Amino acid sequence: MYLHETKIRIRYGETDQMGYVYYGNYAQFFEIGRVEMLRSLGVSYASMEKEGIMLPVVDYSVKYIKPAYYDDEITVRTMIEEIPSVKIKFNYEIYNENMDLLTSAKTTLVFVKKANMKPTISPQELVAALTVKLLENNP
Repeated sequence: MYLHETKIRIRYGETDQMGYVYYGNYAQFFEIGRVEMLRSLGVSYASMEKEGIMLPVVDYSVKYIKPAYYDDEITVRTMIEEIPSVKIKFNYEIYNENMDLLTSAKTTLVFVKKANMKPTISPQELVAALTVKLLENNP
């Protein structure tokens, strides 16, 4: 498994009338975790898009356990357990500063060619970088 952590400070506008982070904002936190994980592997969404590859989300599930609040610093743990082919699967956990688990989620994204929106295989640089990370963590 490859695990990457990203810290995010909750802004006032991300909370609802009850003072909790609005549930719809969690999808953005997961996206930030995904983007930063890919960046840590030397691959960016921008570079994939320049190469004509898009990554739409095709499946998303989330479990809300405890709320996050304004000005909390949360940690988004993003994990990949397998080498992507046409699909890439991410698991997430969000923790507060006390390391209480607040939320867990899963997403599946599909690599598609921008020109025709048809599925395609994962970019080889992503496969290579992720293979190295997975081997480091599972010798």
